[in-house]
Amino acid sequence: MADHSGSVSSTSDILDRLIADARAVLDANWLGASTLPSRTLYPHQWNWDSAFMAIGRAHYDEVRARQELRSLFSAQWTNGKVPQIVFNPSVAEDAYFPGPAFWQSSARSMDAPREPQTSGITQPPIHARAALEMHRISHDVAGSREFLRWLYPRLAAQHRYFAEERDPTGIGLTAFVHPWESGLDNSPAWDRDLSEMVIPDGVIPPYVRHDLAHGDPKDRPTNEAYDRFVYLAARYRDSGYDDRAYPDSVPFTVAGPLFNGIFLWSEHALAEIAHIVGADPTPHREAAERIHGAIGAHLWDPGSRRFCALDVVRGERSAEDTIVSFMPLLDPDLPKDQLEAIVADLHSASFHPAREISYVVPSYDLLAKDFNERQYWRGPIWINTNWLLLAGLRQHGYHSLADQVLVSSLRLVATSGFREYFDPFDATGYGTDGFGWTAALVIDLIERHGRDASARLIQQLTAS
Repeated sequence: MADHSGSVSSTSDILDRLIADARAVLDANWLGASTLPSRTLYPHQWNWDSAFMAIGRAHYDEVRARQELRSLFSAQWTNGKVPQIVFNPSVAEDAYFPGPAFWQSSARSMDAPREPQTSGITQPPIHARAALEMHRISHDVAGSREFLRWLYPRLAAQHRYFAEERDPTGIGLTAFVHPWESGLDNSPAWDRDLSEMVIPDGVIPPYVRHDLAHGDPKDRPTNEAYDRFVYLAARYRDSGYDDRAYPDSVPFTVAGPLFNGIFLWSEHALAEIAHIVGADPTPHREAAERIHGAIGAHLWDPGSRRFCALDVVRGERSAEDTIVSFMPLLDPDLPKDQLEAIVADLHSASFHPAREISYVVPSYDLLAKDFNERQYWRGPIWINTNWLLLAGLRQHGYHSLADQVLVSSLRLVATSGFREYFDPFDATGYGTDGFGWTAALVIDLIERHGRDASARLIQQLTAS
């Protein structure tokens, strides 16, 4: 790559401005108890967005970072489910779809809180890991311990929910019942299950897509995909959010490497939190070991040498090579041959653009016929998946590749701002602007690596 970054000193100044601008994004999106993912496209509190934003905010405002998770877990269902969305009562029903009137959570399930209103689905359990990372960087140890004592039983309940209520076939893996739960709504990893779904005529309720009013339709899921999303959400809602009733009630039951990789990583974090607060870490270590075994037994495909999403009812693995395949990197005990296969795929032309100036890591195989550099989860780079990959790579000692991910992430944001996702070829930003987890994770990436060290690394890699 050509050197376009100037001196180390000027690069350090750029990083300082990035941190200042990232803080401004988070503070502008702060509502008083939680942070909006963005002021336009996402007007409520989102589940794993809040976890990522709490990590970044903890570097400069620990009180608000803890409040972020307090707000989210105060909406936890009695069965341990942490909802995907906590609705802001000051936002009109017609400002976002699907809103409270669609989900009807408190009317459909005795487990749902009466107030605040929430969606009926959940998202990946990144929260124990977020809480541990917040504690590790805390300057207020006493306050951090007090917060962990409050949060620990709620995290334990969340993990029990996934282990006990979301393993319908008893294979030791958590399944999700909707692409929105996966965190990667529009990933090609779910295409086969969605395309083979039979939707009866007249069962999809009328709806208006508000996301298209705040983003270019070229960046967003298609109307056909959205119909399937709405159908699945309505099916789960109409079951009364009864996890024991599916798979009969919900025709989408998938165990994914990203979801379960995060769950395993968070079980390890919860074991550390348990030790900090004086609880027994043993159950969490044992749970992590069970998930480790199940990921290897059920998600690893020896033929393609990839981890694949699994339809747990049909016993069929996805064929698409996507970012979700890499997330077992978060397992500290990942077997060497599987680790080496992931790293080889990350280095391959499928995920490493062969251009003079390009960026890593795209969310989908660059060589796939339906790769799209700008469409939601079908090719662009997201900062949160880069953050997860970087953590996994560093954990296993792949520092050179981790450095490339770090530098790509920072250069994308320096070029195009705090966008939702980015073109892997020219760094164009897509989706909403002023996006919370992009801002928060940029703060964490820079502060964790060190500003001067990050500046030198950018100089080194852009000059090579």
